Amino acid sequence: MTAADEWLTVESLDLEAQGVAHNAEGKVVFVDGALPGEVVQVTVQRRKNNWEQATAVAWRRESSQRVRPQCPHFGNCGGCKMQHLHVAAQVATKQRALEDALWHLGKVKAEQMLRPIEGPAWGYRFRARLSVRHVAKKGKVLVGFHERKSSYVADMEVCEVLPPHLSAMLLPLRELIGSMDQRDRLPQIEVAVGDSVTALVLRHLEPLSAADADRMRDFAKDRGVQWWLQPKGPDTVHRLDEGGPELAYTLPEFGITMPFKPTDFTQVNHQINTMLVSRALRLLAVQPGERVIDWFCGLGNFTLPLARSAREVLGIEGSEALVQRSRENAARNGLAQTTRFEARNLFELPAADLAGYGMANKWLVDPPREGAFALAKALAELHEAPAFAPGWAPPRRIVYVSCNPATLARDAGLLVHQAGYRCTAAGAVNMFPHTAHVESIAVFEKDDIR
Repeated sequence: MTAADEWLTVESLDLEAQGVAHNAEGKVVFVDGALPGEVVQVTVQRRKNNWEQATAVAWRRESSQRVRPQCPHFGNCGGCKMQHLHVAAQVATKQRALEDALWHLGKVKAEQMLRPIEGPAWGYRFRARLSVRHVAKKGKVLVGFHERKSSYVADMEVCEVLPPHLSAMLLPLRELIGSMDQRDRLPQIEVAVGDSVTALVLRHLEPLSAADADRMRDFAKDRGVQWWLQPKGPDTVHRLDEGGPELAYTLPEFGITMPFKPTDFTQVNHQINTMLVSRALRLLAVQPGERVIDWFCGLGNFTLPLARSAREVLGIEGSEALVQRSRENAARNGLAQTTRFEARNLFELPAADLAGYGMANKWLVDPPREGAFALAKALAELHEAPAFAPGWAPPRRIVYVSCNPATLARDAGLLVHQAGYRCTAAGAVNMFPHTAHVESIAVFEKDDIR
């Protein structure tokens, strides 16, 4: 058990941005607020047989990478976990987390570590889900992220990772909700910033009164935003009033415009997404006569740029509605002739079904946090039993974009140790500065293509 007067030396950071130390008994202690190299005293909140969870309360030695958090709410608000660590050190930590996951979970070591993709550290978050609570005892409404390790909503007046115009909207939003008849039945506001307009999606549990709708219209006019309403699930989202600019983002390098609904999955950080798409396509190096499959294609974030150079791109996604939106985006950008989209459950993918999609020279894989286990497993099965799909050949190169280093490492282990690929490159992507979220990209090559 860690004593209150015991000094702990912090050895590393874990994937939750907690310092990792060992006490005098050799037990692992996860220390909130501590950085590698620091010597700290702690208060323990949880004790288990093999580990303890604690918070740093005193420092004998501070890290040279420690900085003053820019946001006044850091430490209370749960939106950020790493503002006390220099941004360059954050990126290095995420790169090391990727390398460690690949080796310890997948027994894979990339032949080359790519330079991390990084960009603005502040005002980058173009998507966010803000909780709303009318706190009668305090006589006010709170709009923001949850408090750290709590279900309560943080009392936020600004947010340094939101774009400045959204940060400046937090207090006016509190005033608006506080003035509404249904203020106790409005649990959430989702925000999405496009190139020319900001959308606010109000989740409401009861129908809005005419007076509340008028209050929202006045707010939209004053702030230059669009209101969308969500009475139930995401499929019920609709505009409060039609007209005005289209919600969309662009990929200028490829001449692509991507309209989207505010509840669609799009990357939080538009600038990093632009850099990520560009790097993924350079790494894939598609030639004019090649066929490409884009697994987990979403709205076509990678599919449509790929179609600028490939002979054909097949995009596959789990939702028929999303596939239809992808087709519309392809037509909008003049790429309907070189793209094809299909819907299927990619978490269940027998080897025979995989081979049924035909041969492709290259793959782009961009799964959710769960990863692409079924895809990697089917590819491994076809490698081990090629006679099962005569005439079919695997892709020569795969670029895998990941938002979870653990599932990437798991899938990389399958691709390298069972499917005959080499991991030729990997690198971190700092999509979410000041958070512990690790986005990454990896390249897999196969040399023995028939």
